[in-house]
Amino acid sequence: MTKIYRQGASGALLDEYERAIIDLQDTISDISETELIKIVDNQTSDSSCRSIQTILSHVVCSGYAYAIYIRRFKGETINFRDEIFHTSIQDYNNHLNDSFNFMVDSLNGINDNQLEESDNNKKLITSWGQIYDIEQILEHAIVHVLRHRRQIEKYKIIVRQ
Repeated sequence: MTKIYRQGASGALLDEYERAIIDLQDTISDISETELIKIVDNQTSDSSCRSIQTILSHVVCSGYAYAIYIRRFKGETINFRDEIFHTSIQDYNNHLNDSFNFMVDSLNGINDNQLEESDNNKKLITSWGQIYDIEQILEHAIVHVLRHRRQIEKYKIIVRQ
């Protein structure tokens, strides 16, 4: 099957974001319900990193949050979403797909020349104090998925020992 590539810089970023999500979905495809909820790290102070379930809930919620930052930057009034904890990989796959589609919709009306901004006064500010332009928040979203995919790969080894 021929891969269809989205157009422009925003299309390239969305293609890479989608690829990162697909790689994550491939990584979690063989995780059982028992492995999903097993606490792997009960020493961490980060409640989003205790199990594969908490990591996936965090990834989905963050995916929506990055898109919401863009929507708020465009002037939309929208609230952040709470984490939802699922007990099946299929539910996480569906939610990952939904969060990606939400990002795609969030970029409607944004031209490639609006992705980069050098003036910090024209950038979005995250809840953790980081200042991003739209391109940077998309790049962060991509790497966020990659980093947690790697973490889940390590957790799978631990839960299967």
